[in-house]
Amino acid sequence: MFAIDHSYGQARLSLSNKNASAEAKAVYAYLQDMYGKKMLAGQMTSNWGFDELKYVLDSTGKLPAIRGLDFVDSAKNNNEVKFAKAWWKQGGIPTIMWHWGAPAIGSGYENSKKEIDIDKIFQQGTPEHTAFWKELKEKAQLLKKLKRAKVPVLWRPFHELNGNWFWWGKQGPDRFKRLWITMYNYYVHDQHLDNLIWVHCYMDKPDAAWYPGREYVDIAGPDTYQPGLSRKGMYEQTRAIVGDTMPIAFHECGIPPDPAKSFAEGSKWSWFMQWHTDHLKKVPAAHLKYVYDHDLVVTLDKVPNIKKAYRERRPNIFERVKIALDNLVTVLL
Repeated sequence: MFAIDHSYGQARLSLSNKNASAEAKAVYAYLQDMYGKKMLAGQMTSNWGFDELKYVLDSTGKLPAIRGLDFVDSAKNNNEVKFAKAWWKQGGIPTIMWHWGAPAIGSGYENSKKEIDIDKIFQQGTPEHTAFWKELKEKAQLLKKLKRAKVPVLWRPFHELNGNWFWWGKQGPDRFKRLWITMYNYYVHDQHLDNLIWVHCYMDKPDAAWYPGREYVDIAGPDTYQPGLSRKGMYEQTRAIVGDTMPIAFHECGIPPDPAKSFAEGSKWSWFMQWHTDHLKKVPAAHLKYVYDHDLVVTLDKVPNIKKAYRERRPNIFERVKIALDNLVTVLL
């Protein structure tokens, strides 16, 4: 089990990276404070001509707390970094995903759905191995720009991992977990990307076989675009895998969940992220405004100064004794 951090005045789960930045720790503490009480509004943005944030603002009078970005287009990835910096400065939380084109085939969304032999990624001298590490290093350099700017990131790689349409999910859970752990170890231990909060994303039906373990994951949750699928079921399936303490997010949706109904049925999403362009345009305007106006939903204007409100303080002697005792009990159990 993971140690519980009492340094913020109440028990919270610690980030998987024990060297996480102050900003990452603060965001994680805030998300845990909100978890089970309210859900954050999130909006995925595109970079090809439609301004999702303006659309949401015009439709609701508000902006989302979380802005979604994507390292899908190498030519535009520096812009995604700039957007992440600006969003954090504006008071919001950035999340970044990566539609990673299959190594040795090419970049872009369509290539992310191509299949390769994943085992060759781990064989030196193969085109797959060379391309994999080249791409991994390039994205590390982008994320380092955010680290230097003290911008925390909800980092969501290898998304929809069990969906069987992206190359990282086509050959089963064991190969997927090897990919995840390889990236985690390289980014955390070699590149010291301490500003990342690691977000694990299922599709439709969460499955424990695909879970790499608490030591590599900070937040988990599913996606779905199927209106008839039980969202309560997805939440409960994720909860059965990661437990009660880790925040569970609704990572992508075709229509935002009803906050009142979700909380009433026990689906206490940490956040939702509405998908971009046509998916957003198809959301009924009344529903979008209802969600953004709801007391259970956190929009940008309701996000506190996270760094200031959740800055880490050194526990006093009594708290340190309690932490030591709690950790001892954890070890004995």
